[in-house]
Amino acid sequence: MVADVPAKQTPDAAPVHAEQEHRQARRIEGWSIVWMLLAMVLWGWFVFLMLADYGPEFGERAMCRGPLVDPSPKDSLCRDALRQWPALLGILALAVIVTVSAAATIVYAKVLSRLAHRDGPGARPQD
Repeated sequence: MVADVPAKQTPDAAPVHAEQEHRQARRIEGWSIVWMLLAMVLWGWFVFLMLADYGPEFGERAMCRGPLVDPSPKDSLCRDALRQWPALLGILALAVIVTVSAAATIVYAKVLSRLAHRDGPGARPQD
């Protein structure tokens, strides 16, 4: 059958196809950098919320300690919505999802880049 035979690429189409693959690999690599920056921002925000003191000033430092240092504050002034465990776990989950997306996008960009180099101008045609 004619439909079962894959179409042969002409010699002129191979460099154009390789250039498109290079362009797509660079575009995906750009997105992987964006995902990685977003992941770093979310992790930094999570660490800040976990460790930084907050609340009204009491002497030289803030009255409330971070949730990692003092998990259950006794004072009602230390009940900040972002410093409670459900919100912190939500931010942690979001950071993990973005980190996994960044890692998957980086791997995909590397695979596309290698495939584009394999099909480049010096590649041998496969029979």
